[in-house]
Amino acid sequence: MNTARPINIAILAMGGEGGGVLADWLVQIGEKDGYLAQTTSVPGVSQRTGATIYYLELFPRSALRDRGPMPVLGLMPMPGDVDLVVASELMEAGRAIQRGLVTPDRTHLLASTHRVYSMTERTALGDGRVDAEAIVEGCKTAALRFTGFDMARLAEANKSVISAALLGAIAGSQALPFARETYEAAIRNDGVGVDASLAAFSAGYAAAEGRGGPDKTPSERGDRTLSVPGLALPGIRSDEARTLVMTGVERTADYQDNSYARDFVERLRPFVTLTEPMGDGGQQLLSELARQLALGMTYEDTVRVAELKIRGTRFDRVRAEVGAAPDQIVEIAEFMHPRVEEIADTMPAAIGRWLLRNKPARTLVAQLTSRGRMVRTTSLRGFLLLYCVAALKPFRRGSLRHDREIRFLTEWLEAVRRAAAIDVSLAIGLAHLRNLVKGYGDTCERGRSRYQAIHSFVSEDLHDPSAATHLRTLIAAAEKDEGGAALRAEIDRLTSARRLKTANVGN
Repeated sequence: MNTARPINIAILAMGGEGGGVLADWLVQIGEKDGYLAQTTSVPGVSQRTGATIYYLELFPRSALRDRGPMPVLGLMPMPGDVDLVVASELMEAGRAIQRGLVTPDRTHLLASTHRVYSMTERTALGDGRVDAEAIVEGCKTAALRFTGFDMARLAEANKSVISAALLGAIAGSQALPFARETYEAAIRNDGVGVDASLAAFSAGYAAAEGRGGPDKTPSERGDRTLSVPGLALPGIRSDEARTLVMTGVERTADYQDNSYARDFVERLRPFVTLTEPMGDGGQQLLSELARQLALGMTYEDTVRVAELKIRGTRFDRVRAEVGAAPDQIVEIAEFMHPRVEEIADTMPAAIGRWLLRNKPARTLVAQLTSRGRMVRTTSLRGFLLLYCVAALKPFRRGSLRHDREIRFLTEWLEAVRRAAAIDVSLAIGLAHLRNLVKGYGDTCERGRSRYQAIHSFVSEDLHDPSAATHLRTLIAAAEKDEGGAALRAEIDRLTSARRLKTANVGN
């Protein structure tokens, strides 16, 4: 009886990541090394760009009997019967585990640890992200062997797609019984983007083999003093706080200019001094302040949207996502429908306020913009239209939206400063409260309304020992639903409890 069995491989990849190319490479490699190879693919619909399962079986020709029947290879991966699972993204690794494709007695799980967030994660009112560390720990527990690192970053650094980095990781981790030269030959035979693919393959190979080395933390590099253009911020002890401040500097400089980044640092500077004697709690407060201040200063407006849509990196990313060949033409169509409020926000503050107050002018602008329009950013006309909007960037500081946002941030920072003198936990909660205000238009207004409702309730008695707990409860309620019913109910409940407490004290 022939007891030989095939090598079973499942590849889980999203659209545009080259999962089919990776499967074809492995088929070529297997056939060249003396295996019968069969591959199938099953398209799926995930809440991102559509995940597909590619399934391969490689059966050794050396195990075939003379004139015997050919083996019957499977068309779908079966739970408990997969030797190698390759996931192009961390959540896909989690999905493979849920499907039972990964087992601790047999399966080598190889996954890129970067994240492509699902729609449910992106549209959550609060932080809807799945805990990546928990998924990684699940991968280690569920698999016989786990190989995981950020392969998307390696591919991007080498101007390639993730499939090449995945192939390098397969080779470097010795997941399959093939020589490195055989893998590289398959890439060369493909004849498309060979140099970039080989570079990404080598990077993936080195990282899987253990020669890539983890990135050092700021403390390991000895970066005890944070420096920014023309400024320095000593006194930041936490690596997380230091990283977030540096990220904020980079984000604000990209959003506007270096002067704007200096404004970010100057707004944060008093809190570095304030939190220094507060220990770990102070560093947590500084981290949250840096995160929220950077987000607040880089608010979404029409200028930012236009600038991002015409960046060369975006066109490159779209081409990579759709898998366009170098000689193929890709057209990008954007749907634009700015409201009167967004138009007024882009104008100089005085003119914007006049437009919103003047009913005839507002009605006229509303009629002219009542219907959205399609703008092809890959056409000269469409590109120039958005280029002209993006060119307003130097004048952003004089706009109505900027005036409103900076006023709001100033009041928010003052509220956090007052709370920090009472209770660092309360200050951290007030720092996080700003996260409710995001986006633009109706979304931004709803968030601002909820922020004001919660801030007003908590501000009535900052010295209440339960203030920090109430604040966390209210933030959680605000993130439960779009309509705000949960928040209103929670405010009513806490208001009643406060009145009852006051009445009991009075008696």
